[in-house]
Amino acid sequence: MKAHDGFYIDGAWHPAVGRDTIDVVNPADEQVIAQVPAGTASDVDTAVRAARTALADWSATPPAERAAHLTALRDILTTRKDEIAETVTAELGSPLAFSQAVHASVPIAVAASYAELAATYAFEEKVGNSTVLHEPIGVVGAITPWNYPLHQIVAKVAPALAAGCTVVLKPAEDTPLVAQLFAEAVHEAGIPAGVFNLVTGLGPVAGQALVEHPGVDLVSFTGSTAVGRQIAATAAAAIKKVALELGGKSANVILPGADLAKAVNVGVANVMSNSGQTCSAWTRMLVHTSQYDEAVALATTAAAKYGERIGPVVNARQRERVRGYIDRGVAEGARLVAGGAEAPREQGYFISPTVFADVTPEMTIAQEEIFGPVLSILRYEDEEDALRIANGTVYGLAGAVWGDEPEAVAFARRMETGQVDINGGRFNPLAPFGGYKQSGVGRELGTHGLAEYLQTKSLQF
Repeated sequence: MKAHDGFYIDGAWHPAVGRDTIDVVNPADEQVIAQVPAGTASDVDTAVRAARTALADWSATPPAERAAHLTALRDILTTRKDEIAETVTAELGSPLAFSQAVHASVPIAVAASYAELAATYAFEEKVGNSTVLHEPIGVVGAITPWNYPLHQIVAKVAPALAAGCTVVLKPAEDTPLVAQLFAEAVHEAGIPAGVFNLVTGLGPVAGQALVEHPGVDLVSFTGSTAVGRQIAATAAAAIKKVALELGGKSANVILPGADLAKAVNVGVANVMSNSGQTCSAWTRMLVHTSQYDEAVALATTAAAKYGERIGPVVNARQRERVRGYIDRGVAEGARLVAGGAEAPREQGYFISPTVFADVTPEMTIAQEEIFGPVLSILRYEDEEDALRIANGTVYGLAGAVWGDEPEAVAFARRMETGQVDINGGRFNPLAPFGGYKQSGVGRELGTHGLAEYLQTKSLQF
């Protein structure tokens, strides 16, 4: 798609005359493919004012009408699915097949789920002699990441609109083109002017202005724990609600009763998916000492199959960050059994699929989020040892357990994490997604995701 040279505010594209621009780079060949304007605090203010003006009418719009708009949005995204996939591939570097299967398809399913929820959710309920009202919280400032650019936009905007909120979106500067495409779809769906607004820009400028703006009632952010901490501190000064989906260091626990080959192969695929740029990736594989050597051999073989199949990481800065973690893993005594920090190609921000064995829980690569195609394999002695290791980080976003189902479920119940897949359980767009501990505050998806954008009032009779 051709990039817009302005911002989508109050139902129209407004040229950004005199603004600095941001280069959009294809990570696969390092070529600039587009430029978008870098929004300022003034641009954010204009967008927030438009959202506040639109709030009264949109919040009073019957839920069935909001549902109809979301259904129209879903249909347009479906019609433009191929364009979405091609856009994400161009600006993120994701292989086209993955962009089609995940980056374009999952947001459509999420949009469909909120179209249905908008029509069926109980925005009023009776509790004794009270009528309890679930009302929109107001203007939402949505700040989204680059790793799943359209999914993260839809996972915030769709429930906000379903709830009756209005939105100002600041997308990641690395992947703004699919955000512009989404704004086009919103316009085509007939969503009223000011209900959704888009300002591209840099986090420390446009993002910070959105967090600080007194006209924003809730900030929904997905990104690093470090930035989430700063947003929470800023919002606290105004007693402003935040929803934070942050980092992860998820454990993939393989119990002795599991199908070892399947558990290892699926685990490696999970880590390599999206070039390892998934906050919920199972980047720590925990294996019983009796099966450890076999698991390492299986993982080494599995990782080799991804050498030509995964895309690059998003930018040069991220490539160097991942390389630094690989070097640190070697320096701290982990055994490199696949991949490494050496660049596999002359052009593009590629990282070889990397597997470390003999990783101990205190190592940096077992504690910190790397956000690249790097797997750490740790051994454990018994289930209590596995649980201690699994819960032994500051994160608690996701995880997996493999084994006899009753035993696996019992173990999963004791994990300090927001979502656990049992024996390869499928992704469910209606299930709540979010973290324990420093992985965040709040939930996305399904009814729990809708509830984040509502506040509660009770009327007593």
